[in-house]
Amino acid sequence: MLRLLSDDSCVANIHAFARSPVDASLPKVTAGAIDLNDEDSISTAAKIAAQDDALDLVIVTSGILWKGDDLRPEKSMRELDMDGLVQLFAVNAAGPALVAKHFLPVLRKNSKTLFASLSARVGSIGDNRLGGWYSYRASKAALNMLLKTFSIEHARQWPDSVVAGLHPGTVDTALSQPYTSRTPKDALFSPETSARHLLKVMDQLCPEDSGGVFAWDGSRIQY
Repeated sequence: MLRLLSDDSCVANIHAFARSPVDASLPKVTAGAIDLNDEDSISTAAKIAAQDDALDLVIVTSGILWKGDDLRPEKSMRELDMDGLVQLFAVNAAGPALVAKHFLPVLRKNSKTLFASLSARVGSIGDNRLGGWYSYRASKAALNMLLKTFSIEHARQWPDSVVAGLHPGTVDTALSQPYTSRTPKDALFSPETSARHLLKVMDQLCPEDSGGVFAWDGSRIQY
């Protein structure tokens, strides 16, 4: 996504914040550090990003599903534990919420702006047919509620802005790799394919869509 935005002639400047080093050799990109478990780092990142001008687009791409052998999606309620719940809620819901807290106020006014965070179809309560994956499902459902709530408050002063969740599809990354053996090849996206889909969806969203969750193909996902 960063490379595609860097190649876009409509994009002037990009601030890319992450825990690990970002390739700052890309045109227009300024790299910076952020830790979603450290609100001070989030606040500092927002100030740095907006120090020269208001922002038009903020994308939160953080997420956690598994970690080593100790943290895996639960197949049964028997596998639930506090540590797993806390870790997934911290990264998938609380972290993006704190980013919204500090970045929404520095978005440009009186023009279309967008705050987007990666969500997941399995976070849909209405679409939950298989069960399992308790912590991940619940953390993404919590994220969707947070985004909806942010959208209501944000619209009072930024009526032209959009706050949305995005489902990238099943992407061939380390996050999903252990769970894609049964995914049809045409349903497993490369990171670039997914990024292209999402950038197209974001471009098409309008203020009436604010608060919604949208799949890679532009379809709305129920809460």
